[in-house]
Amino acid sequence: MFNVANVKSTLVDFDPISGLSKSRSSIRRKLSNMKGIFYDKAAYDAALSKGDPLVYEFYEMGVPHSSGDVAYGTTITYPGKIGDEYHMTKGHFHTALDTAEVYFCLGGHGLMLMENPEGDVEVQEFRKGQVVYVPCRYAHRGINISVDRPLIAFFACPGHAGHDYGTIETKGFRKLVVERNGKPTLIDNPRWTR
Repeated sequence: MFNVANVKSTLVDFDPISGLSKSRSSIRRKLSNMKGIFYDKAAYDAALSKGDPLVYEFYEMGVPHSSGDVAYGTTITYPGKIGDEYHMTKGHFHTALDTAEVYFCLGGHGLMLMENPEGDVEVQEFRKGQVVYVPCRYAHRGINISVDRPLIAFFACPGHAGHDYGTIETKGFRKLVVERNGKPTLIDNPRWTR
C-alpha cells in the first residue's frame, strides 16, 4: 500500500504473550550450554544427568550492528532451579561498554542482576508492564523467580553494543541470587570470595 523510496525498514513478528516469533529462529541455551554459570557444580551435574532442559532462548531481530541502529528482540527464561539458584540468562557486558539497554517485561516475574567493572551491584525486580533500564557499563542477567511461568522480556540497545559473554563465563557475577526460605536472596559468589 505504501511505498516510499530509500526507506530501509524492518517488519518482524513476535507474540507479546509468549515472546516467540514465527518468522525468526531463536538462539537456545540448554542446560549443557550453561556450564560454569551455576555456582553449584554438583547440582548442575546432577540436573544435567537427568536431561538437558531449555533454560532460556532469545530472538535478535536482525538489525545492523551500527551505532545509528537499535538492536532489539525478546528473551524467554523458563522456570526452574539448579540447586538453590534460579534459571537465568548467562549474562553479559556490552562489548561497547558505554552502551545501555532497556528490558520491558511482557510476562512473568523476575530479577535483573546488574554489576559494573568496579563492583557496584544492583538488583531490580520486575513484572509484566515494568521496564528495567540497565545503565552503561553494567553487565546484566535476567533471573526467573517464578515457579511455573516463563519470564518474557522485550529488549532494546544500540546496534553496535555487542555482547561480551566471556568475562561473565570466566569470573561470574560478584553476587548470586539463590532461594532461601522460599524467597530470592542475594549472596556473595563463592568464586569471588576465594
